[in-house]
Order: sequence, then structure tokens, then C-alpha cells
Amino acid sequence: MDVGNRLKEFRELKGLTQSEMEESTGLLRGYISRVENGHTVPTLETLERFARALDMPLYQLLYEGEKPPRPLKTQGEDMDDWASQGKGRRIFSKLQNAIQKMTGADRALLLYMAAKIVGKKSRA
Repeated sequence: MDVGNRLKEFRELKGLTQSEMEESTGLLRGYISRVENGHTVPTLETLERFARALDMPLYQLLYEGEKPPRPLKTQGEDMDDWASQGKGRRIFSKLQNAIQKMTGADRALLLYMAAKIVGKKSRA
């Protein structure tokens, strides 16, 4: 797959110049040119910036099929873990919301504490 060609194709379909992409992504026009011509491989973060500037989902820059890809099953009846159904699902949803509201430092502390708990149980 040639991400540079796809990026250039989508940029031209949207009627944008490299200079306009420079303004909307904050990336230098020379860098955008190097990516489009295959001289530089962009990072995932850079691809996200391109996708936002082009007002499209990131997968479209990478996906080559005719139809959009099938969504992954992340919830539903086919899943059989504790957090997929019933009370477990409600508890897990509350936990997700609480973690999203935490600061980065609080999340790091929570993960550290969880690792310590798991470490203590496995040694006992």
C-alpha cells in the first residue's frame, strides 16, 4: 500500500493544496510533499492529523477495499466475558466512564496499584 499516493488522491479529491494542508495540519508543506511522493513514512499520529484535515476517518487512508471494513465485535451476545452482558456490562460501563474522567497521573497510579495487587496474588 502506498499511503502517500492515497493521501495525495484524497487531498486532490477534496480540492486542497499542499499549502492548505500545511495550515490545517500544522505540518510543513515540504514534509507533506515528501510523504505524498513516498520519500517519508508518516507516523500514526501524523496520519491522524491528515485524516482530520481531510475530514475523514483514519481507516480510509489505509483501507483499499471497495466497501468499508466490517466493524469489530466489541460488545454483544456473541461475547461471553463478564463485562459484555447484564450487571457486569453496567459495572464495566461505569468503570470506563470513571477512568475517562481521570487525569493521566491518576490513571497511572491506578494501573500501578492494579499491577501491585496482581503481583502479590501471583506470588502467594
